[in-house]
Amino acid sequence: MKYIIAIIQPHKLDDVKNALEEVDVNLMTVSTVLGQGRQKGITEVYRGAKEAGGLLKKVKLEIACNDEYMEPTIDAIIKGARTGEVGDGKIFVMDLQNVVRIRTGERGGRAIG
Repeated sequence: MKYIIAIIQPHKLDDVKNALEEVDVNLMTVSTVLGQGRQKGITEVYRGAKEAGGLLKKVKLEIACNDEYMEPTIDAIIKGARTGEVGDGKIFVMDLQNVVRIRTGERGGRAIG
């Protein structure tokens, strides 16, 4: 089992959701987050003085999936989120030790869905 976290641009959320639905990945948690990457936020010049920008708005997707869904999930996120510009985001993949469905007590891959 894998736990996939993707940080993407907010305006690409619908494209990513549609791409995930095409590969039968429908279970996800979505959060609005703030952060900065290499661009270190937005830098603006105001009256000739450089002002450090704030943190950028991003969307964080969290997806738990069985191993056979890992690559299709990653490919779908890339397909939906890629613009080719700086700030498209990142995907993090971690091993998932266990999952428990609270309602039934099911564990492991069956609890994911």
